Amino acid sequence: MRTVLVVDDEPKIVQLARDYLEHAGFDVLTASEGAAAIEIVRRRRPDLVVLDLGLPGLDGLEVTRELRRDSAIPIVMLTARDDELDKLLGLELGADDYLTKPFSPRELVARVKAVLRRTERAAQPGDTIRASDLVLDVPRMRAEVGGRPIDLTATEFGLLAALAASPGRIFTRSQLLDVLRGVAFESYERAIDSHIKNLRRKLEPDPRQPRYVLTVYGVGYRFADDRESGS
Repeated sequence: MRTVLVVDDEPKIVQLARDYLEHAGFDVLTASEGAAAIEIVRRRRPDLVVLDLGLPGLDGLEVTRELRRDSAIPIVMLTARDDELDKLLGLELGADDYLTKPFSPRELVARVKAVLRRTERAAQPGDTIRASDLVLDVPRMRAEVGGRPIDLTATEFGLLAALAASPGRIFTRSQLLDVLRGVAFESYERAIDSHIKNLRRKLEPDPRQPRYVLTVYGVGYRFADDRESGS
């Protein structure tokens, strides 16, 4: 049974999320503040964290930053309606997805399942994607560029795998969302830009002048073909 940690200081939200997640077959842990959440992640190692950004004391952004120092655990953020900047910063820090309060508990369950599918997606043994000097070991979710391992979250790996599997093909943001979730959410397309920024910071020698993941202005993104990437 997969375990989800729900972190929120509003008891009603915690109980609602817990009820729906348990009904969907998850084991649920809870915390009401950031320091406790970090301790639970390190001690109990849940499979995913549902994390409110507006926590008292150690807020959700600080918790995300701390968890990302030594973990790729999937994170689904809960944000207030007017927290656009915090939302984008959270994604850039390595959160995988977000929901805006008030949210549908059924959508929360769907998002949790979708994010976990990224980490569990079955692939045939030996599935490897090679593009330029990038090598992606799909079953193990391991990535190397120029022989250097890069530590990616499940979302970043999924984006990179989709792009690198078809060098030169242009993907719209909506198409990349569809790759990640299996269904496009138009209102979340800006989240793709944050994930790409985070991915470039880890992948590119100079993120300001990317060699691998290229922007197609007004359209979306593509992975460079061999000539562009220098191979």
